[in-house]
Amino acid sequence: MRSDNIKKGLERAPHRSLLKSVGLTDEEMSLPFIGVVNSWNEVIPGHIHLDKLAEAVKAGIRMAGGVPFEFNTIGICDGIAMGHTGMKNSLPSREIIADSVELMVEANQFDGMVMIPTCDKIVPGHLMAAGRLDIPAIVVTGGPMMPGIVGDEPRDLISLFEAVGQRQGGKLSDRDLKNLEDYACCGAGSCAGLFTANTMACVTEALGLSLPGCATAHAVDAKKIRIAKHSGMKILELVKKGTTARQIVTDESLDNAIRVDMAIGGSTNTALHLPAIAQEFGLGLPPLSRFDEISRETPHLINLRPGGDRYLIDFERAGGVPAIMQRLHDRLHLDVSTVSGKTLKENLEDFIIINPRANKEIIATLDSPVHAEGGIAVLLGSLAPLGSVIKQSAVNRKMLKHSGPARVFDSEELAMKAIMEKKINPGDCIIIRYEGPKGGPGMREMLSPTAAIAGMGLIDSVALITDGRFSGGTRGPCIGHVSPEAAVGGPIALVRDGDIIEMDIPGRVLDLKVSQEEMEKRKKMWKAPSPKVTKGYLARYEKQVSSSDKGAVFL
Repeated sequence: MRSDNIKKGLERAPHRSLLKSVGLTDEEMSLPFIGVVNSWNEVIPGHIHLDKLAEAVKAGIRMAGGVPFEFNTIGICDGIAMGHTGMKNSLPSREIIADSVELMVEANQFDGMVMIPTCDKIVPGHLMAAGRLDIPAIVVTGGPMMPGIVGDEPRDLISLFEAVGQRQGGKLSDRDLKNLEDYACCGAGSCAGLFTANTMACVTEALGLSLPGCATAHAVDAKKIRIAKHSGMKILELVKKGTTARQIVTDESLDNAIRVDMAIGGSTNTALHLPAIAQEFGLGLPPLSRFDEISRETPHLINLRPGGDRYLIDFERAGGVPAIMQRLHDRLHLDVSTVSGKTLKENLEDFIIINPRANKEIIATLDSPVHAEGGIAVLLGSLAPLGSVIKQSAVNRKMLKHSGPARVFDSEELAMKAIMEKKINPGDCIIIRYEGPKGGPGMREMLSPTAAIAGMGLIDSVALITDGRFSGGTRGPCIGHVSPEAAVGGPIALVRDGDIIEMDIPGRVLDLKVSQEEMEKRKKMWKAPSPKVTKGYLARYEKQVSSSDKGAVFL
């Protein structure tokens, strides 16, 4: 066992003494040491209950004959960080989380680990650490929040962000806004639609790193506690068998995860996180083109918020990720291993015995899908030579093709000000630039402006294009991850007010209709901006981070 490095032999008497000082017995010294990696804190609704899940995990570890050691990582709530300078810290926190897990596990030589994250950048950070460390690992994601009920209708966080625009546009009263504020987010869990947090939980299960059913088991459901206990027990099996994380996550399981992501219509942020995770698992960076290839051949099978009107609780009741994978089974690699100790094929056979028919009203069939293609499309063209990403499953059909004049803003704040002052016209193409990984720095999400546009009734006539990124809760013709970004002189830095932007989602095109000669003139006049941050972690991040088409990983 790895942990023998800190507890066996004459020379480890001092180490054993330190371990005994925290309450370990001689009997426990002979058992596997399991790290319980918890991202609990008192800020994030998706994490407020993780202390209870950790207790369940530790109970499972003890039942199976192991010794649990709990430690914590940081965690940032994207919703609370949204729309202000705090959002610059969200994506960069992913690397801090991965690094902190690596340091703790390596310093203490744990034999295995159970990881307990829930939200947006936190789940990817844990997965990156699992791939880097390559020891036995299981992930217990914390589960979705139940939708809140306001006026007899289910609501979620996106209802609030869009309500801001509705109130500004005079379509909502102060009383109605207050009711949404009080009741839309009703308790523990990751926000109730298929936003980034819940997308990443589904991806984690599809990778084989969570037990079947984990992703959609809700935070308030006792099922989640049982999964946590079983995960604590299962980690001991993996340790005894020597099954490490890299034996679970392979090129084949990565393709499975991308296919599930496309079928559920997940967040565009997976195009950032899966490449970063793949790199840590030694698989190389899957190009954006791979996402698009799989999307073109994978139908969209469930219409969840924000694109549809279903919530994660509907997905859970219809069978969750196993039900989607059962629908897709002819297109999946079924022989891949999972942390259950069984192959994906065996897991799906077990699922069919327990759930013989998944709900066709919620999860469509392959011959009658919600959309013929998957959730994400990758657009290329003169505005995005290295690619850009859009959640096509959340776009109104009449906006699949669009051409309009550019309205250019050099920050999210300037764009938001123009939107709230009603200075955006139907047909406009809003450009928000210098918000990429380097330019932000930190690649902020743009949920506030996109939700305000939706709330004002412009979501089906206005496009928003950025070298930043979007929340998984964004809907409409919102194109992010434009590469190269403005801060390094990409074409988006050269756009001027009134330039015509052409978007063709079915054709996968994003073009700036300006002549090459004019672009060359503008390029000669362009000057690189001064760094927005000159000290602290973000200054170091800006110097190290790659472009978004490469997953915004450290170079």
